[in-house]
Amino acid sequence: MTFHVDSEVGRLRRVLLHRPDVELQRLTPANCSDLLFDDVLWVKRARQEHDAFADTLRERGVEVLYLAELLTETLADDTARKWVLEHTITEHELGPIMAPHVRDHLLTLDAGALARALIGGLVATDLPGGRGLAWATLGPSDLVLAPLPNHLFTRDTSCWIYGGVSLNPMAKPARRRETVHLEAIYGFHPSFSGEAFERWFGGIDEQWGRATLEGGDVLVIGHGAMLIGMGERTTPFAVEQLAQRLFAHGAAKEIVAVELPRARSYMHLDTVMTMIDRDAFLVYPGVVEEARTWSITPGDAPAQLVVAPRANLFDALASALDLDAVRVFTTGGDAMEADREQWDDGNNVLAVEPGVVVAYDRNVDTNTKLRRAGIEVITIEGFELSRGRGGARCMSCPLERDAA
Repeated sequence: MTFHVDSEVGRLRRVLLHRPDVELQRLTPANCSDLLFDDVLWVKRARQEHDAFADTLRERGVEVLYLAELLTETLADDTARKWVLEHTITEHELGPIMAPHVRDHLLTLDAGALARALIGGLVATDLPGGRGLAWATLGPSDLVLAPLPNHLFTRDTSCWIYGGVSLNPMAKPARRRETVHLEAIYGFHPSFSGEAFERWFGGIDEQWGRATLEGGDVLVIGHGAMLIGMGERTTPFAVEQLAQRLFAHGAAKEIVAVELPRARSYMHLDTVMTMIDRDAFLVYPGVVEEARTWSITPGDAPAQLVVAPRANLFDALASALDLDAVRVFTTGGDAMEADREQWDDGNNVLAVEPGVVVAYDRNVDTNTKLRRAGIEVITIEGFELSRGRGGARCMSCPLERDAA
């Protein structure tokens, strides 16, 4: 099987990234909060840093695929184009008069321009006029279709789990359109449509209600086990449904679920905890050490789940991985420096093989601690990228990994 992720740390073979583009140029002080950013980024510098990140992965033998390129190739197919626009330009979003007008305009664009508009958004001046109440209320620079700057964080919108993928129902409205693009790519692009893989969860044709799930909370730790964080973005309602699907297909044998504070600082599990070797984790101690933890395993009847509380997260992980114990490395520095480096994504590292991780160079204390313990740390610049509150793991969606 071509697309398969068996581990957080097995050798990374293929990855999906999104190169910063016009969607970040349309991030302003007025709209950045609504679009889930703390600040506006210097886009040219962010693009340079992201290119260096991609080159770093290629130098380790990783094939890099770009979301915008895959979406462009997908939209060259008329059926895919129609499907995407039907699920993006709706009367509920734009009203009964403006929606068909915008849809008709987008149908005139070539595949590249359409992908750019869908990701970068549309303002009123991008359109050749209009009519109706919704149109009459717009100023020249008002957004008709919001940009999707969070496509930068390809980890969240879909996640590959053993032999399949979850098309995640996103928690925040600003990110929900992203799933349309990933579902279209996986369903229509020839690189994916001819492959056999399961769809574990999600998809935009169903209303998921409170069952939201994001890939930053999902760690495929190997040995048939998973670790999932439940906090601001991922809910237990989604975890239970995902568990049922995985267990029914024999794809996993256990899920360790850990409760996180519902706070932006810890929006996903991978902002406070990532796996760096077959038996090792990098953690921010102030959040995960005392976190409530449960083990979820299959019951005797179909769709039945056995949920058991666990006294200690790391003991639960060791048991799931069939180890005597796991190694735990904490964020570097004193308490204040640890707080700073957690905020700067010091815990959000990407393993490219066991014991080899990619990290921002600015997190000196954490990187030094790992190196002294024998972990190879490959550093990338994150002067601008880190201001988006996402590190190397957030910015990457593994499509293919070896078993660890």
